[in-house]
Amino acid sequence: MFYKSTRSAQKANATAAQVIKQGLAVDGGLFVPESIPSLTMDEIAAMCKDSYPVRAAKILSKFLSDYTYEELLADCTAAYDEGSFVGGAAPLVHLADSLEVMELWHGPTAAFKDMALQIMPRLLSRALVKTGEERTALILVATSGDTGKAALEGYKDIDRVKIMVFYPVDGVSRVQKLQMATQTGSNVNVCAIEGNFDDAQTGVKMIFGDSEMAQKLNENGYFFSSANSINWGRLAPQIVYYVSAYCDLLASGKCKAGGAFNVCVPTGNFGNIFAAYLAKLMGLPINKLICASNANNILTDFLRTGTYDRNRDFYLTMSPSMDILISSNLERLLYFVAGSEKTAGYMESLKKTGCYTVDDDILAKIQQDFVGYFADEEATAKEIATTYAENGYLPDTHTAVAICAARAYVKDTKNTLPMVIASTASPYKFANNVYRSVTGQEPTSDLDALDQLSAATKTEIPYPLAGLAERKIRFTETVTKDQMANAVLSYLKI
Repeated sequence: MFYKSTRSAQKANATAAQVIKQGLAVDGGLFVPESIPSLTMDEIAAMCKDSYPVRAAKILSKFLSDYTYEELLADCTAAYDEGSFVGGAAPLVHLADSLEVMELWHGPTAAFKDMALQIMPRLLSRALVKTGEERTALILVATSGDTGKAALEGYKDIDRVKIMVFYPVDGVSRVQKLQMATQTGSNVNVCAIEGNFDDAQTGVKMIFGDSEMAQKLNENGYFFSSANSINWGRLAPQIVYYVSAYCDLLASGKCKAGGAFNVCVPTGNFGNIFAAYLAKLMGLPINKLICASNANNILTDFLRTGTYDRNRDFYLTMSPSMDILISSNLERLLYFVAGSEKTAGYMESLKKTGCYTVDDDILAKIQQDFVGYFADEEATAKEIATTYAENGYLPDTHTAVAICAARAYVKDTKNTLPMVIASTASPYKFANNVYRSVTGQEPTSDLDALDQLSAATKTEIPYPLAGLAERKIRFTETVTKDQMANAVLSYLKI
C-alpha cells in the first residue's frame, strides 16, 4: 500500500512508515492511500469474537503494509491494555430505542483522541527505524483541547521524539488547560497562543511549510512531524472503532450480518467522521453519516449547500473541541469525490478567499453519504439535561451535540436503523457546563465542578481527572500567533 498527496496527480510512492514520519505532504496536501482495501462480511463476522487489540491489528494491517501483523498486534496490545483503558476500548452503551453510544473516552486522558494517540507513537517509533531516520522527530500540535493532552500523554518520554503543543489561551476548558499545563515528561512542551484554534492550526501549518525553519532544524538534528489528524498514523486507528462497533452490534443481535446502521459523530476538524467514511468505503454497511456541529456550523452549511465559507462569526462554545472554522480533513473527502486537481483548486481558493463552492455533482456525491445537523448552546444544554433525566445517561457537551443531531435525524427521516453515536469525552472534562445543564446551578469554580457533578449525579470522576487541582503546573507561556516559530526554536535551544 502506497500513499500520495490529496493535491497531486502523481502516482502514489510513499510508504506508510514514510507518511507517518512526515505527517504533511510537501505540497501542503494530506496523505491518502492509493486504494481502499476491502473488508468482507466474513472478515467482520470473524472479528466479533476478537478482542479490540486484535480487531485493530487486523484493520491496520490492511493499510500499513510495511508493518508486519506481529508488530501491529504487539503495539495494539500494548496501546489498548486494560490498565490504560479502564472501562474498555470503545464499548457500546444502549441509550434509547435505536440509539447506541460508543464511548471512546476510557483512555488515559478521558477523550477519544486516546484511541489513536496511544498507538500512534508506537507506529512512529517503528517508522523511524524502517526509514533509517537518525534525526529526532519534533511533533508540533495545534489543539482545540483534547488532541494536545492525548498527544502529550502518548509521546511523553518516547525516545528520539520531542513534542510541542499550541492551544488557544481562551479556547479550551479549565480542565483541558490544567491537563496540559501539568503534563509530565522530559520531552514535552506546552504553549498558549493569543487567538483561536484556527490561528493555532494555521500557525503550525506555516511552520511546517517554512523551508528555512526546516533547514535550521535539520542542521540541529531535528525534523518536523505531526500528531494532528492530518497525519495518517493518527487517522487510520480511528477507522477501527467503527468496525468494532458493528462487530458489537452483531454480537448483541442488534444487527444481522450485512444489515445497515447509521453513525453520528460530533466533529469540527472532520477527521473522526472521515474515518467512518473510510470504513464505509472498505465495505462496512454504514447507511448514513450524520455530521454533528455546534454553533460553529460551517460543516452543516457545507453539507447542505456545497459552499465552505470560513468568513463568518466565530463562537466560543461549551463544546470547545469543535470550535473550528477550518476543517482540515474535509480535504481528504474532497479528494475521494472530486480528485486531486479540483481539490488543489478548492484549497487554493480557501487560502486566498476563505471560501470555495464545489460543483453540483460533487455535492450530490457527498450527500449520498453525509448529512449535517447542528445544535446551538441552548439545544446542547437542554440535551444534556434531557438525556440524563429521561435516559439516565450523562453525556459531555460534545456528545450532547451528537445525541441532539441523532434524534433530529431520526425524527426527520423516520429511519430506525441502529445508530452508533460517537461519545468523544468524559462529561467530567467539561464538568462546569454539564453541572449547569443538569442542575441549573452554578458550580463554585470550574475545578469544584468535578466534585459537585459527581455528588449531584452519583457518578465517579474518571481516573485521569481525579486530583487534577493538586498537580504541579509546569507550563505557563503565552505568545502571539506570530511568535509561534520563535517559541519552537526557543524550546529546542536553537
